[in-house]
Amino acid sequence: MPRTRSLAWSELKLGVMTIVAVLVAVVTVVMLTGSRGFYWQQYGLKARFANVAGLKPGSPVRVAGIAVGSVGSNWTFVGDQVDVPFRVNKDVRDKITTNSVATLGSISLLGESSVDITASTTGTPIPEWGYVPQGRAPALISDITDSAGQGIQQLTALVEDVRQGKGTVGKLMTDQRVYDQLERTVRTLGDLADGIKQGKGSVGKLMTDRTTANELDQSLKNVESLTAQLNSGEGSIGRLLKDEAFARSLEASADNLQAVVAKINRGEGSAGKLVTDTALYDRLNSVSERLDTLVAQLNQGEGTVGQLLKDRQLYENMNKVTSELSTLIADIEKNPRKYFPNKISIF
Repeated sequence: MPRTRSLAWSELKLGVMTIVAVLVAVVTVVMLTGSRGFYWQQYGLKARFANVAGLKPGSPVRVAGIAVGSVGSNWTFVGDQVDVPFRVNKDVRDKITTNSVATLGSISLLGESSVDITASTTGTPIPEWGYVPQGRAPALISDITDSAGQGIQQLTALVEDVRQGKGTVGKLMTDQRVYDQLERTVRTLGDLADGIKQGKGSVGKLMTDRTTANELDQSLKNVESLTAQLNSGEGSIGRLLKDEAFARSLEASADNLQAVVAKINRGEGSAGKLVTDTALYDRLNSVSERLDTLVAQLNQGEGTVGQLLKDRQLYENMNKVTSELSTLIADIEKNPRKYFPNKISIF
């Protein structure tokens, strides 16, 4: 009997040690996998990606850079995209909401990827096995390599064009005439700078002649003084800007002018009747038409005045009579006894 109890206790110790070893192994695994937690402490989510290069089952899932779960293995195609399931700790459920986005991150330079989720306290928490909105797909190494290759090809073609003398840079590198023109331009600019330094031209005088600078400074002071006078209300313009009474007077004049225009529009006064009275307008129009008729008749030589304007012979005869009459009157004034020999007396 004592031997049997000893064997039972040995078996019991072996079982206890086995259980302790399993617990230690579980704790070690949990510590090595970070803060991903146990299975019952997690819940499932999904994300949809167009390309899952570098991602594999067991890859970490990170929220704001902190590992909170791992990628599952049951991947499925949905059209031309891939649904990736993963499990995360329940204590970050309030940080994975409808405003979060999932993207493929990089763990190392070897191309291993992870699922990175942005943390967001706004929005509605995503239910279990719900989809985290997809973010902008990161650039792949192959895409960067292709872009770099295209850039190198374009750069090579550009260098070849320059060697062949194409374009402005190519002509500058290969065409001697372009180089000579550029050299002349640079020499001209140098001469211009030397002339300015020597005080030639308006710009040169402004930079070297103290008198010109003083005159410009005085002009600026005069402008500043004029501005100060306007701001202080001096002069007519200053009063217009500052004097309230002058402004009210100007406003009253404008009101009076507006009132006069209103009266004219209503037909009041002579000017108003002239503008609005149709009878007065008709009379003026009739007088204008008669005047046009009279002028037309004169131009046609009708009547005495018309004949005087149009008949050259009548004009010359009248001019001759006028001239002879003037001569006769002058002769009478000079020799009155020749025409009046006897003295005429009324009394």
